[in-house]
Amino acid sequence: MFLHDIGIIPGGDKKPVSNPDAIKITNLTRRGFVVGSGLFVVGVTLAGCSRYEEPKIDPDSLDLPAAGPSPLTEVKGGDATPALWIAIEEDGTVKITCHRSEMGQQVWTSMAQIVADELDADWEKVEIVQAVGHERYGDQNTDGSRSVRYNFHRLRLAGAAMKQMLEEAAAIYWKMDPSECEASLGKVGNSQNGDTLSYGNLAKVAAKLQVPEEADITVKDPKDWRYINKEIASLTIPKITRGEGTFGIDVDIPDMVHAVIARPPQLFGRTGAVRNEKALAVPGVMQTVKMPDVTPPALYKALGGVAVVGSDTWAAIQGRNALDIDWIDGPNAGYDSETFAEQMIQTAKRSGTVRRKRGDVAAGLSSAETRVEAEYYAPHLSQSPMEPPAATARWDGDKLECWACVQDPQTTRQTLSDVLAIDKENITVNATWLGGAFGRKSKPDFVVEAAIIAKEVGRPVKVTWTREDEVRHGYYHSVSAQRMEAGLDADGKCTSYLHRTVFPPIASTFSPGLDVPTDGEMGLGATDVPFAMPNLQVESGNAKGHLRIGWLRSVSNIYHAFAVQSFAAELAHAAGRDQKDYLLELIGDARTIDPADEGATYPNYDASIEEYPIETARLSNVVNIASEMAKWGRSLPSGHGLGIAVHRSFLSYIATVVEVAVSPEGALTIPGIWLAVDAGTVINPRHTRAQMEGGTIYGLSNALFGEITAKNGAVVQDNFPSWRVMRMGEAPRAFEVQIVPSNSAPAGVGEPATPPAAPALTNAIFNATGHRIRKLPIIGASGSRLSLPAKETA
Repeated sequence: MFLHDIGIIPGGDKKPVSNPDAIKITNLTRRGFVVGSGLFVVGVTLAGCSRYEEPKIDPDSLDLPAAGPSPLTEVKGGDATPALWIAIEEDGTVKITCHRSEMGQQVWTSMAQIVADELDADWEKVEIVQAVGHERYGDQNTDGSRSVRYNFHRLRLAGAAMKQMLEEAAAIYWKMDPSECEASLGKVGNSQNGDTLSYGNLAKVAAKLQVPEEADITVKDPKDWRYINKEIASLTIPKITRGEGTFGIDVDIPDMVHAVIARPPQLFGRTGAVRNEKALAVPGVMQTVKMPDVTPPALYKALGGVAVVGSDTWAAIQGRNALDIDWIDGPNAGYDSETFAEQMIQTAKRSGTVRRKRGDVAAGLSSAETRVEAEYYAPHLSQSPMEPPAATARWDGDKLECWACVQDPQTTRQTLSDVLAIDKENITVNATWLGGAFGRKSKPDFVVEAAIIAKEVGRPVKVTWTREDEVRHGYYHSVSAQRMEAGLDADGKCTSYLHRTVFPPIASTFSPGLDVPTDGEMGLGATDVPFAMPNLQVESGNAKGHLRIGWLRSVSNIYHAFAVQSFAAELAHAAGRDQKDYLLELIGDARTIDPADEGATYPNYDASIEEYPIETARLSNVVNIASEMAKWGRSLPSGHGLGIAVHRSFLSYIATVVEVAVSPEGALTIPGIWLAVDAGTVINPRHTRAQMEGGTIYGLSNALFGEITAKNGAVVQDNFPSWRVMRMGEAPRAFEVQIVPSNSAPAGVGEPATPPAAPALTNAIFNATGHRIRKLPIIGASGSRLSLPAKETA
């Protein structure tokens, strides 16, 4: 049996028998027993009806090689040692460890597909085990749409290596060459007489064998894939629909109490006098705990304030409502997001730091036949996962164990060690399922809060964030202002292009006072612009962060794609050209692009530019496919319009066409969306389509309604009435997704659909109404109809 250290979370269970009516006469395993409706079946072998009965193998009776298992660590992606990822039980159950967090993106299923395919496992016997946070798994940060890309190669190797070891184990037992043994669907057969041995029977023998070197491991040809690139049903959705599995909010351990926290309204605000008499009088409230004040940098620290501890969450919430606290203003007390927006726009009008340069933009603009200028604004956003943050902590002497809905259990573990000054080896972090995340749960401040309170009260504590907590005290998507300028020649061809972008960087959360966008953020839709005009320049301006700025699904791509793709449509309009045709002209001929050739420092999503070049042919291809799907150019009813946008992000290429219908009163509906995606090798087309749909709707929701504002340094919004998200009746009536077949390396699918959604929508609104939208949100939380600016004239 292959065993490894795994994290157990409350509520775990075994996968049910998939076909309870099937009766196996021979080779019955534990999982073959049928119990239910009074039926109990025992395996029976009838004389003359079975030609082969699998023997039980005793590893100690075999003449095994002296060399024991060895690691397979030096491979692309990290450790591929089979025992780290795969455990095979005697009944044939294959337990595959998933070291990434499951938050609805179906990473449990996709990771299992990769391993199980190369292992040639029986999918009906596959179960998933969630890994604890530990360095042995390599990168566990589930963000950046990197789970498959980072792990595809090494998980294939792990599965293939295990398969070869099982075949070698069978060959030792049968005393034949391994080439005469072949594994398939959980069994190894031999070519001499057709006998078979189950994986469960061979596992203990295989565990004693040498792990093959990478050069000696044969992975499958893609044409032979059984599970990869197939529409395998989710391993998690059936559990969710039955109320099984454990989310962060579900954790329940003995002697546990509950806590909620009253936090300072401003970032770096402090707690003054606390009057807690009324709070302590609330039935179920046990005590209050003053949290340590937070000082810059924010990092992943607890935000301070006062925790109310109770026998249940409701008592703690009622106790918090009864607190009387004097808050002391912090350094961000004067922050007003409306005033700051105007300051950023003024910054964008001035020359900034050049981050990419081709030709002479100034000369090109001055000699242009036509000049086009536009400014775009996008507000702060909240991630708003369905499940707000929740974490449970328990101390046992100097050892700490936590259960939490975190995207990165390793960073959580390190943060707890840093903040609490305890040895990391004394900390265990169990990642539960995440009820959505979108970047919020990559920051483990809520786990730190649980650990601090648990140590103070001497009992396990679950900290629950309410929706109001999540909206008012999160890590927000950065606000941005952008200015675009372009010059067109007499034929309407774009000859010069200038893009200035201004936004508080995420790095401001980690380095106080830092106001310069990082190369990574600039490479999310700005310095990697794929346009072909002879003169191009991208600049950045400085902006200070006044809230905790953090990751949100697709990060800077959101506001960069909004500006770039909206401006592309404006250029088409100025040139009197069809938007789709002009977009293809801007992209230009088929070629590869490296922004570094034009002075940009371009991280390329931490991928090799050789393995993942920017390929304009793939961009143009998805534009053509999506426009064909939407029947671009067709006659539309009055008040209807089509808009298109294309964007490369997380190494994938997405083109989105949106159709809108706008009534004379401004009522907006979305009759249809057509999307083409080229994400290289796709593990599960079904789940990829779901990610395209979900990512697009997320982008539409933010574009229509999303806006976080601040007054006196405090967030104004508090819950869904004031922080609006798209409702079911507002979602697109029809949604078609086409996945481009590809043998290219796997790219991301969790985030790339979000960036083109907003510009495709606003471009469609322009084509339907003649009204240009350059400021988001389009409607806002308090509205229900479009508030349209003055019409443009051609």
